[in-house]
Amino acid sequence: MSRWGLRLLVAGGLAVSAAVAMAQSAEKAATPAPEKTSAQFDTAVFAEIPSFEGPELSPNGKAIAAKVAVNGTQYFAIIPLDGGKARLVGLGDADLNWWSWVNDEWLVIGIGQLVPYEGDDIYVSRALGVNATSVKLTKLSSRDAAQDADDVIWTASDGTPRILMASQTSLYTSEPGFWPQVDEIDVSTGRHKTVVRGNEGIFNWYADGSGAVRMGYGMSLDGRTRRVVYRDSAKGSFRTIDRARTHKEALTVPAMFLKEPGRAVMIADDEQGYSALWELDLETLARGKQLFATKGYDIGGLVRDASGFNYLGVYVNEDKPGIRWTDPALEAMHKTVAAKIKGGEPRIVSLSRDRSAAIVHVGGVNAPGAYFLYRAADDSMQFLKMNNSTIGLKRMHPVRTIRYKARDGLEIAAVLTLPFGKKNKLPLIVMPHGGPFARDTEEWDWWAQFLAERGYAVVQPNYRGSSGYGTPFTEKGQGQWGLAMQDDLNDVVTELAKLGIADPRRVCMVGASYGGYAAMRAAQRDGKLYRCAVAYAGVSDLNRMIGHDRNFLGAGARKDWLKMQAPDLKSVSPVHHAEEFSIPLLLVHGKKDRVVPPVHSRVMAQKLKAAGKDVTWIEQPEADHHFSRSEDRLEFLKALEAFLAKHNPA
Repeated sequence: MSRWGLRLLVAGGLAVSAAVAMAQSAEKAATPAPEKTSAQFDTAVFAEIPSFEGPELSPNGKAIAAKVAVNGTQYFAIIPLDGGKARLVGLGDADLNWWSWVNDEWLVIGIGQLVPYEGDDIYVSRALGVNATSVKLTKLSSRDAAQDADDVIWTASDGTPRILMASQTSLYTSEPGFWPQVDEIDVSTGRHKTVVRGNEGIFNWYADGSGAVRMGYGMSLDGRTRRVVYRDSAKGSFRTIDRARTHKEALTVPAMFLKEPGRAVMIADDEQGYSALWELDLETLARGKQLFATKGYDIGGLVRDASGFNYLGVYVNEDKPGIRWTDPALEAMHKTVAAKIKGGEPRIVSLSRDRSAAIVHVGGVNAPGAYFLYRAADDSMQFLKMNNSTIGLKRMHPVRTIRYKARDGLEIAAVLTLPFGKKNKLPLIVMPHGGPFARDTEEWDWWAQFLAERGYAVVQPNYRGSSGYGTPFTEKGQGQWGLAMQDDLNDVVTELAKLGIADPRRVCMVGASYGGYAAMRAAQRDGKLYRCAVAYAGVSDLNRMIGHDRNFLGAGARKDWLKMQAPDLKSVSPVHHAEEFSIPLLLVHGKKDRVVPPVHSRVMAQKLKAAGKDVTWIEQPEADHHFSRSEDRLEFLKALEAFLAKHNPA
């Protein structure tokens, strides 16, 4: 299995270039508000990948780890805050999936890549230790690691470079190594010590703040039955505390173990079906009092403290995403920072261990914004990096959430972006999100802002089946792929036309992933409503997705779930109905897409051409599912702009 090694390119001792420079301003003046603008920017401005992603402060607050963009290519970077030299790690063909500080000297990064195996390609994940000064890389996955070998479930809080990591040692279900074991690993040396051996049926392990592995989540090979095992301490025996035999049955799963023995907190639905935070008694599995909720919305998870036994805040995803700080000191810090921002929206994204320093993002729903370093000692805000070098702190096009009634009376929320200074009889882009278990909120969206810049109103409906609005709303999407979910998208056109915002004769649908599926479906089913459609990385054949999933753990449950998404998958799969397409369609797909295979768009294009339909097909040789390269973003936006100018001009 060691032949599956993934390579990263290390560049040590690089001077801090303009691409990763940390401006050393120590001004205590109030941060300026994002400016408003009505000037049109070049297409390349919107294709620029974020210059700074996921910045994480070291525990001592002296360095930042982040994904950075240099000339349109992404690197992993460790950036000292004392004016020293930044160090870059090139990603090559590997994905950089996550990164985390272990102590002030060492980090762990998770990488992944498709590799050939027995005539097929499989996605392999690995973990590496990275020294913050020398950028020395240490292999943390064992020599016999199999497919999944990067699941870090605990990091020591005492300053030592220790982690707990779960990993497979076999690809074959008949072998014990298929079920992940947990090892304690010294990140500085790569030395392993097994603390929990693989347990048949258990694929995910969870530890408490002290490093005791307390819980495991398991499923049958087909995924149709699930269970949770638990023990009181690192020396106890695991026992099954809950089982589920259908996909609808919820399991009792702690979200965090508390220091008090037998106590935890869990995230579970309230009586109306919205997720909330609750106390949990691990001995009786009895749910205690509600600790946190947001009316009418699900919550998004917990912000943990350094000990791993407490939480500092709760992620919320109302019309805007954010954090509600439950820790009084951090709530006070947030208010202090907010007072320094004139009209911007600050968000604390990372903290030093003693909370004396914080990385703050300042931006807004219509501004990509910038990152700053806040230091509590002198109450200062130090500029770090703009997210977009051209737009900077400028405000672009206004965004708000609207609500409308679908034809069956269901209320749907949608994010509406309008061109600056315009609001009547606009050409409209309906832009459904992917997932479909996902949602759009009021935050910076480079697609929507680009389209608004070109004069279009853009609406992003959170159609039935979307996440965040409670379990009943999600369940209303079951069996409705390409049916009522599609009707929800169409109904927003009627609503915006009634409000005088949209010209109902100039509407196009643009989407990616599931949104790309919806765009194809619109071109096939609803050509009288739309003038054109654009699908990036779209699904054209739902039965083909079942085939794609068949080699993964839980494929049986995934197959069951997909079959429940429509009465007949073939009838709602656009690839089988090329003759019904009645409007021009632009198809774009990355050849390196690891989520939706490019064959979905390739075959769709072939069938449409054979049927004499108006289809434009672009396969991007280096693109993935997530637009990780500026070149691919630019090619797509230029093709989108030209296609819309021809078929639905602003």
